[in-house]
Amino acid sequence: MVVFKKPHALTDVPMHYCPGCTHGIIHRLVAEAIDELGIEGRTVGVASVGCSVMSYDYFNCDMVEAAHGRAPAVATGLKRSMPENIIFTYQGDGDLAAIGTAETVHAASRGENITVIFVNNAIYGMTGGQMAPTSLPGQITQTTPYGRDVTKQGYPVKVCELLSGLDGPTYLERVSVDTPQAVKKAKKAITKAFRNQVEGKGFSLVEVLSTCPTNWGLTPVESLKWCRENMIPYYPLGVYRDKGAEK
Repeated sequence: MVVFKKPHALTDVPMHYCPGCTHGIIHRLVAEAIDELGIEGRTVGVASVGCSVMSYDYFNCDMVEAAHGRAPAVATGLKRSMPENIIFTYQGDGDLAAIGTAETVHAASRGENITVIFVNNAIYGMTGGQMAPTSLPGQITQTTPYGRDVTKQGYPVKVCELLSGLDGPTYLERVSVDTPQAVKKAKKAITKAFRNQVEGKGFSLVEVLSTCPTNWGLTPVESLKWCRENMIPYYPLGVYRDKGAEK
């Protein structure tokens, strides 16, 4: 009896991510949601620019590569031109919360019926570990060698809290993948975000706190601990908007 297998919505292509990076876990959760909802044949993913730039290699569905930060705009065009399809974006913090801030905010404000998977690892991964919009106060990065100074670089952008102030979004939740229990909760949230779109409920975003051992300068195990002890207290987990639950 098979009790655990690769989701059909994931390809057999070896992933390029660094050892200990949790992008692979999140990819699997997205693929499991697609499998369970039976939507692979009509799903289109939008790959962002960043560590996830080659995510188009890893999903067994149609994929579109968007210019840096423009994934929500591309997803909007795809969904409006093909409303019967399920459209999702897969974006990192530099893509979604820096160059793509306007696209994210306005897609959410319009209540576009798309699903956004937002991976927050508090640093620019692909380009070498520079400070990201989500880097924590005091966090050491390539461009903040003495730690992020909020008097000079400002405070981190809290995406779920920011979007929760808009009327448009249907569902906003922040999860993590630092423990098996957290992974189960993340799976539930991602599946709900896709189900919302299937049911025509509108804009859903799941923020996933992730690790970056390479650019944090930590081992994979140390990275999971750092996420728990530093990221989760600053970025509290939980549901920030659920219009379905509000009824």
